[in-house]
Amino acid sequence: MQKYVFIFCILTTIFLGCRSTHKPVQAEKEPERQVEVPKVEDSKKDAQKNQEADQLVRIEEVAITTRERKVKNMALDRLQIMSKSMTAGGEFMSARADILPPVLHNTEEYSKINDNVFLSPGTNPLSTFSIDVDAASYANVRRFLNSGRLPYKDAVRIEELINYFNYDYEDPKGEHPFSVMTEVSQAPWNPDHKLVHIGLQGKKLNYEEMKPSNLVFLVDVSGSMRSPNKLPLLKSAFKLLVKNLDDRDRIAIVAYAGAAGLVLPSTPAKERSTILSALDKLEAGGSTAGGAGIKLAYKVAKENLIEDGNNRVILATDGDFNVGVSSTSELVRTIEEKRNDGIFLTICGFGMGNYKDGRMESISNAGNGNYFYIDNIMEANKVFVKEMRATLFTIAKDVKIQIEFNPAKVQAYRLIGYENRMLKSEDFNDDKKDAGELGAGHTVTALYEIIPVGVKSDFIKSVDELKYQKGQITNQAGSDELMTVKLRYKRPKEDTSQLLSIVIKDKATKLAKSSNNFKFSAAVAEFGMLLRDSEFKGQASYEHALKLAKEGKGEDLEGYRSEFVQLVKKAALLALN
Repeated sequence: MQKYVFIFCILTTIFLGCRSTHKPVQAEKEPERQVEVPKVEDSKKDAQKNQEADQLVRIEEVAITTRERKVKNMALDRLQIMSKSMTAGGEFMSARADILPPVLHNTEEYSKINDNVFLSPGTNPLSTFSIDVDAASYANVRRFLNSGRLPYKDAVRIEELINYFNYDYEDPKGEHPFSVMTEVSQAPWNPDHKLVHIGLQGKKLNYEEMKPSNLVFLVDVSGSMRSPNKLPLLKSAFKLLVKNLDDRDRIAIVAYAGAAGLVLPSTPAKERSTILSALDKLEAGGSTAGGAGIKLAYKVAKENLIEDGNNRVILATDGDFNVGVSSTSELVRTIEEKRNDGIFLTICGFGMGNYKDGRMESISNAGNGNYFYIDNIMEANKVFVKEMRATLFTIAKDVKIQIEFNPAKVQAYRLIGYENRMLKSEDFNDDKKDAGELGAGHTVTALYEIIPVGVKSDFIKSVDELKYQKGQITNQAGSDELMTVKLRYKRPKEDTSQLLSIVIKDKATKLAKSSNNFKFSAAVAEFGMLLRDSEFKGQASYEHALKLAKEGKGEDLEGYRSEFVQLVKKAALLALN
């Protein structure tokens, strides 16, 4: 039977790879051209015939021929038969991983991630990091799994998987723009260890509290953006946002290919037909002068700056910059120069095959920004409609967290994820040091794995005693305190940080009695460690992550957590091969 399954899979792959008469390798090179800038007058003339753009954008524009559907369904049926024989009880039968043609000449780029290791509070008493509200990694991982492939290890940033979801934290009640909650229980993948859950809940804004927005859409229209999941999806996503803006808001559109050009000067959002018409006229072609586009977009944003308003550049691209200022370091320097003008940055990544994830994450981190990956119209709806206020409105900037561990209770600790957001201990009190932003109503979650004093572990490394100094602990170490959490943040228009501090007691509940917040975030972390094949995954398994996610799913109005359950099942099936 296995021999026939193997032969069938080989024949299916060959048939899918040869199904087209055209070469799907790379976009044809064409001479560089200047960005064609449609005139505002033309946009207004065309507004009448573009009224249909005000209707709800159809769910997805995906072209699959009848022949492809038949072959794909045959492969899916075969995968179900295989999974039934390989998995006891058919636990993963409902997850049918899509079988799509392989991506040829893949040039996607991801920054190297080395998992945070266990550290001793004796030699490293402080752990300091910047918050991260980006969610790009989760949507990108979903794209991989839905195409029938496990993601690259470095495409998986566990903190972004965890923070893709909102959690049921209490709203802030005091003077601070966010609340902090904590919980301690067992680490699911190693019951002898503890897992500490730290959650932030940003203040939700009422309509009356929302300031007018000055937005600049910075659109990549280079040749690499031709595919349906790039520029066409990008335009559909921006249309969703335009329809949900207030009449007080303003929008400008800058496009860049071989050069950058102003497609639409800053226009009141109430002139929706004009804006939608300008979006419709965008076409892909030429090389990619990303640096020039960024400079022009910030210039336009500054010229139309709204005092005490929400000023933001929204960059939409696959990140494949190749003309002018194009290296990651040069682009980061450009963004760092512009962020002091009170203009925030949102980056939306699109496409596959030549996607430059590492570059876009670095740029967003440098620009008081957030970073999303849009793999379908439903994700666009989540980012620009369901969570628009969290995406566009910043309530706290340069948010940093610093933990001090009690060495009488903690033998070693490890922050799960946030590898690209680690800070030096002295950075915590340095108000010149940039850190992450928190959006209105947004939640941020961080998990620490703790090895308690007295627990044996291969992760504990011995160090010779010091000759010239001896570590001393205070009387406070004898208390029931496990750790102290300190946070610093600035309000959007201020340059001086404020301090918030709380103590976490050494009181852990059993995993079975932990909250839905704890269980679900732990399930996502376990899933991420499995995808990364982390050396710290312990007894983690997809079956256990699935069980924990189901137990902690809680209220799931938008279905995001149910979708996660299906992704765990797909990953489990793919991991069998």
